[in-house]
Amino acid sequence: MGARLRKSHSDRMISGVCGGIAEYLGWDPTIVRIIFVILTFLGWGSPILLYFILAIVMPD
Repeated sequence: MGARLRKSHSDRMISGVCGGIAEYLGWDPTIVRIIFVILTFLGWGSPILLYFILAIVMPD
């Protein structure tokens, strides 16, 4: 059975979404957070809205 996308319990700043994505992808959580901030400043889609949706939908 493969890895599952879950919130991180060890790498959490706000709700663990970026840390969980980083664990799922095998990346450093700092890289995922930097990408999130860059996308927010560039205005691509709505990363903040996506973050809040993932914070509600992703299991703990």
